[in-house]
Amino acid sequence: MTDTDLLKTAQAWIAAEPDEDLRGELSSLVEAADAGDQPASEDLAARFGGRLQFGTAGLRAAVAAGPMRMNRLVVRQAAAGLGRWLLDEESAGRIENAAERGVVIANDARRKSNVFALDTARVLAAMGIRSMLHPGVQPTPVLAWSITGLDAAAGVVVTASHNPPADNGYKVFLETGSQIVSPVDSEISDRIDQVDPLAVELAREDDHLILHLDSSWQRAYVASIPAVRLRPDVPGVPVAYTAMHGVGAETIEMAFVASGLDAPIPVIEQHQPDGTFPTVAFPNPEEPGAMDLLLQTAGESDAMIALANDPDADRLGVAIPTLDGGWRRLEGDEIGWLFADHILAHTSGDERLVVTTLVSSSLLAQMAKAYGVHSVETFTGFKWIGRIANDRAAEGQRFVFGYEQALGYLVTDRPLDKDGISAAVLMAEIAACAAADGVTMQDRLDAIADRFGRYVTAEVSVRIPPSVGAQWVAAIDADPPGKIGGIEVEVVTSYPEANLVRLMLVNGARLQVRPSGTEPKVKLYGEAVDLPVEQLYDLLNALAESAPRS
Repeated sequence: MTDTDLLKTAQAWIAAEPDEDLRGELSSLVEAADAGDQPASEDLAARFGGRLQFGTAGLRAAVAAGPMRMNRLVVRQAAAGLGRWLLDEESAGRIENAAERGVVIANDARRKSNVFALDTARVLAAMGIRSMLHPGVQPTPVLAWSITGLDAAAGVVVTASHNPPADNGYKVFLETGSQIVSPVDSEISDRIDQVDPLAVELAREDDHLILHLDSSWQRAYVASIPAVRLRPDVPGVPVAYTAMHGVGAETIEMAFVASGLDAPIPVIEQHQPDGTFPTVAFPNPEEPGAMDLLLQTAGESDAMIALANDPDADRLGVAIPTLDGGWRRLEGDEIGWLFADHILAHTSGDERLVVTTLVSSSLLAQMAKAYGVHSVETFTGFKWIGRIANDRAAEGQRFVFGYEQALGYLVTDRPLDKDGISAAVLMAEIAACAAADGVTMQDRLDAIADRFGRYVTAEVSVRIPPSVGAQWVAAIDADPPGKIGGIEVEVVTSYPEANLVRLMLVNGARLQVRPSGTEPKVKLYGEAVDLPVEQLYDLLNALAESAPRS
C-alpha cells in the first residue's frame, strides 16, 4: 500500500469510527504521518497493514483505531462474521435453531468492553439472531456456564484475560460451553473476511431480539459451586485473595459462602474492577511481582493459603507459606498436582478421566495410572481439554479434572473451560484438609514427590517475531540438534497440529518448543525427574541460544 493509499484508507476509517476518542487519536496520527513524521507513518502502516486475525483465542490487541487493533469497527466485523457462520451452520443442519437460540454475551471491565458487547448484540440482532446480554461485568466462567443453561447456540465474552492493560479481546464459545477449536476458527475467520468493517448494519439498542439478562444466572452459577467440594465436612481456613483489579471478587465471595467457607481476605487495593490496573503492570498471576500485594496481605493476616484470579477469573494462582515465615508462589504444574492428588483420592470409579496438555507435566499421567483411571494428553490450549472431555463422555468416561500449566484448571464438568472460581473453592478445601491433618501444603507436595519422584519443570521464552519463531521451530523439527548443553538428544517427536516439537534427552529431560499463540515469542518448556531445576534451566537456555533473533 502506497503512502497515499494508506492515508486515504485511514481517512475512510476516521469517517466511520463511532468513538470520538479513537477518531481524534487516528486523526492526529494521520496528520503527523502526512507531515512526514516517520514514527507516525510506521504506526499507521502497522495499524492498517492487514486485519487482526481471528483464531481459536478469538481476537486480542491494544484498543486503538485501525483494522489491526481492537475497536468497535473490528468488533462489529467479527460479530457479523460469527453471525454468518451461525446462520450457515443452521442452514447446513449442524446447529439447530441457531438464530432462535441465539448468542449469550458478557464483558469484563476493560476499556470499551461494554460497548463491544452491546455492538455485538446489535450486529446479531440486525441479522435476525437473538442475543442475551449479561448485566454489568461478569467473570468468563459465568458466561461459559450460562451457555448450556440458556441453551444458546454460542457465547461471546469481551475480555483480554491476563493481557497488559492497554489490550482488549473477543472470545467465542461453542454451544457446549467450551471454546472454539480448529476448524471453527478458520471458518469464522473466512466469514469475517467477507465483511466490510466500515459498513456493518446495526439494530437499535432496544431491538426485540436483544434480551438483557438479570443476575439470576450469576446466582445459578454460584449455586452450582458447592458441588465441587469433596470434603465439605472439613471446616475452612483463612484464605487471602486478589481479584487483580478484575471481575471475579463478587462472584468468588458468593461462591465461598455458598460452599460453607468464610469469604476470603481481600487485597483491598485490587478488589474492585478497574480496567486501568493501577497497581500492577501486567495483571497475570504468572508474572513476577503480580502477586506481591497478595503475598503482603497474606503475610499480614492469618491466611493459610493465598489465591489469585486473573482479571476475567478463569485462571488461578496459588501461593503457600514457607517454613521461614515467607510465602512461595506455586508453579502451574504444582497446583495441578495438588488438585489431582485430592480429586483422585476422594473420588472413585475406573471410568474417571483426567486431561492435560502437551506442555504440562507428565506427572498427571503417572498419578492417573496409579489410580487406574483414564488419562489423555492433548494439544496446548484449554479448548482442547474441553473438547476431549465432551468427546470422551460419549464413550462412557467421566471427566473429573483437567489442567494446563498456564494456571488453567477445571475441577467440575461444567463449563467445559478453565474456571478460576470453582478451582479456588476446591483449593481452599485442599488447604483446609491439610490443616485438619496437621500438615502443610508443602508437605502435600513432598508426599507426591516421595510417591512418584520429584518432578521439576522450567520455562524460558525467546522474544522473536512470530514468523521467525515458527521458522525456528520448523527448523528444529527438520534438523534436530544432536546434543543440547552437552546432553545427547535421544528421541524427537513432532506435533504439527500444535506447532510443537518435543526433544527427549538421554538423561530423561524433556524439552519442548512452540511459538506463542498470542505474543511475539517462542516458549521453551522443560521437565525432568530427580534432576536439579538449575540443570533443567541450563538445558533450556542452551537450546534458546540457537534461536534466530530476527
